[in-house]
Amino acid sequence: MPISRYYDVKRDEKGERYLEPYVTGFLLLRLPLLNKGTAFTEEERQALGLEGLLPPHVHTLEEQKARVYRRYRLIQSPLEKHIYLRHLQDRNEVLFYALLVDHLEEMLPILYTPTVGEAVREFSHIYRYPRGFTASTRNIDRIEEALQNVPLEDVRLIVATDSSAILGIGDQGYGGMAISIGKLTLYTAVGGVGPDKSLPVELDVGTDREDLLQDPLYLGVRHRRLRGEAYFRFMDRFVEAVKRRYPKALIQWEDFAKETAFAVLERYRKVVPSFNDDIQGTGAVALAGVLSACRLKGERLSEQVVVVYGAGAGGVGVAWALVEGMKREGLIEEEAKARVLVLDSRGLLVEGRSMEAYKRPFAQRPERLGGWRFSGEYPGLLETIQNARATVLLGLSGQAGSFTEPVVRAMLENTPRPVIFPLSNPTSATEALPDDLIYWTEGRALVAAGSPFPPVGFKGRVIPIGQGNNAFIFPGLGLGAVLSRAREVTDGMVLEAAYALYDYTREHFPERLYPPVGALREVSPYVAARVMQRALEEGVAEEARVQGLSLEGLLDFVKSRFWEPRYLPYRPAPVI
Repeated sequence: MPISRYYDVKRDEKGERYLEPYVTGFLLLRLPLLNKGTAFTEEERQALGLEGLLPPHVHTLEEQKARVYRRYRLIQSPLEKHIYLRHLQDRNEVLFYALLVDHLEEMLPILYTPTVGEAVREFSHIYRYPRGFTASTRNIDRIEEALQNVPLEDVRLIVATDSSAILGIGDQGYGGMAISIGKLTLYTAVGGVGPDKSLPVELDVGTDREDLLQDPLYLGVRHRRLRGEAYFRFMDRFVEAVKRRYPKALIQWEDFAKETAFAVLERYRKVVPSFNDDIQGTGAVALAGVLSACRLKGERLSEQVVVVYGAGAGGVGVAWALVEGMKREGLIEEEAKARVLVLDSRGLLVEGRSMEAYKRPFAQRPERLGGWRFSGEYPGLLETIQNARATVLLGLSGQAGSFTEPVVRAMLENTPRPVIFPLSNPTSATEALPDDLIYWTEGRALVAAGSPFPPVGFKGRVIPIGQGNNAFIFPGLGLGAVLSRAREVTDGMVLEAAYALYDYTREHFPERLYPPVGALREVSPYVAARVMQRALEEGVAEEARVQGLSLEGLLDFVKSRFWEPRYLPYRPAPVI
């Protein structure tokens, strides 16, 4: 079966890849997966009915990149830059990705965090061109027929969101489609997944935002969110339809509200290969960064006392990963959990107090608080740090400025080199600014953030601020699962992604907490190979071609299938 009803990718007698289009002329120029713009050769223009439809000069890809980058640099507003790049993606996918790969560190904050948060908010107002698939309460009863309208026949990777908890800005209704598009942009740019193998999905089950429901330009369905049985009937229909239409696809669940995130993951992770980036990806990237911090301190993870501020999907995912990391170093589960203290908006999680079910595994036993001094019913952030003598502080609360100077100085009283990661996104939601953390700790803190921040100068030193970005994890994790044909994304595969990132950082950037963002295209294949190796060890990998391969062989396999943004020659389909 062709890759698409509009074209196929084939190999010639020398084994070189070429495109066989099934459309010509004006229509071909309107398909971003096929359009080369001014780079169509004269021979291709004649063969494909393009003569006279394009300027006469034939550009190289390098010349096209120079032209669009010049225009990009003239734009001042980050949101307008985001719109410009998205419009380029909707015109010419190869040119878009070639430009992004060349300027990854510069453009990632524009296409992903923090600018994507604004793009989500404004999605209905800046909408220009259809991209992705929408499953809504209006079409869920016809979901199988609707999926047939997607012109891609071999989708391997889906990012799906119900937009109930976007970044740190909450329910965004249909605007969450921008998150699915953005995540898959990274899967292609740094994870090597071909753009015709991916599908962004918005699960439009409504919104509880009154301002969206009353906005005449809002693009989503106009009713309150589905809940309970009705919600899961919707999700069941979607998952079953995807399994039938795309049996080789993996689903990444994205930005679900905390209770729903855990329920969706557990309900479907053995039904269809899937994982939740907010829970598992965040946990893995935090674990990798804390391991690097421990190495720089000359200490072990199992010696740390960790405070996780924020008990949503990300916070509990981080707590899970750290407990697993401590167990790997020899602690039993109860010992590890005693060293990982999680707080929500009411204070420390303690057994016996009311809380959602997903938080209970990380509630502290009341007897562990013997001898503690605190004023309220449950210890708050500062009291937990002081009483537990915390050495690591991780922020996943979405509460801007919550790591105050007294909180940070309390960390410094417990350890000469406190590890402090304000990981909430976007930038407006970060728990502290890195500059403040460096100055309040007299340059001794090991600092990473969820959003990009410039290096901090302090007393003649230039201190890089690591970015604990899930982009170091999910592209490699997803790619490894897809290439190994894993029938399930196991906890072991998620943890392997964390240790792969840690090992890569230790080998290539030994003085840093995380690699620079510009290294993402080197990190992802290594993470993918390690994930594949773990899938093979756990017996969930079904791809025959990877059975028995060494890590080096797996890495070669990944690199040989890593999509590169370059133009392929065209050969029109033979007339029958």
